[in-house]
Amino acid sequence: MIITNTTNTGLPEDFKISLFILHTFIFLSGTYNVLLMSSMLKSKRHLSFTKVSLINLVAVHSIFLLTVPFRIYYCVFETWNLGMYFCKIVSIMIHAHMYIAFIFYVFLLILRYVDHSDQQQRLEFRRILHATIASAAVWLVIFGALFPTMANYGITQNDSTQCFHFGQALQKPAVKRLNYVICILVIMIWSVLAFFQLYFLLLNKQSEATFQRQELQAQLKNAVFLSFMFFCFVPYQGFRVYYVSEYGNTQVMDHINEVFLAVTAFSCFDMIVFEYAEL
Repeated sequence: MIITNTTNTGLPEDFKISLFILHTFIFLSGTYNVLLMSSMLKSKRHLSFTKVSLINLVAVHSIFLLTVPFRIYYCVFETWNLGMYFCKIVSIMIHAHMYIAFIFYVFLLILRYVDHSDQQQRLEFRRILHATIASAAVWLVIFGALFPTMANYGITQNDSTQCFHFGQALQKPAVKRLNYVICILVIMIWSVLAFFQLYFLLLNKQSEATFQRQELQAQLKNAVFLSFMFFCFVPYQGFRVYYVSEYGNTQVMDHINEVFLAVTAFSCFDMIVFEYAEL
């Protein structure tokens, strides 16, 4: 099945409207969320691991949100005249945003698991330099993993008025394998966290002590955070495996992939979860 009622962007009208609404909502709500996160961080004096993770999340959300208006622009005007190189940057940022945010979410969740351990007071950076190096390492690993795919973006695309149509890179076996590895790794990491979360919930539920009831409440908050991670990342990664394996068979798969990809940007609303979980 191939949809033929397309605009200049190659998107059917219903997909184009859906993406316009999603990106507009993400930009407005995400900007508000970043402001809330920034205000929350002002009240945290110590350079804890949690604060450093939140600072990185503010940074990655902010950088990504700067590129969202260009996606909205493309949906409205149905053409791209800002150069292919800038198109690559805008395109890669939604992927970088997703994976960097996921890494720091995992880190935050692990910190919450050990929050009441004897090592709690040691979970701080002694110097800003150490925090900067640790943060930079995460960013470099993500961009290093994405670079092989980015390097192949657009090499077979001759029409500079079109953007975000870089799926041809998936025809390369190395790029396809890289996609499989990343998707499966994300799903496995989330599954392991979910397993331990279920274990902690069952373990705390068996005790009636006041302290254990408090721990149960904390673990329930972690479960909400984990559910948020599932919604933002796991469906896209699961679909991505199928999309990569079936790439080129139907045009509608490309359109669905764009919608799933846009949903990952809902992680820009994490302040609501952080506030509920008292991070």
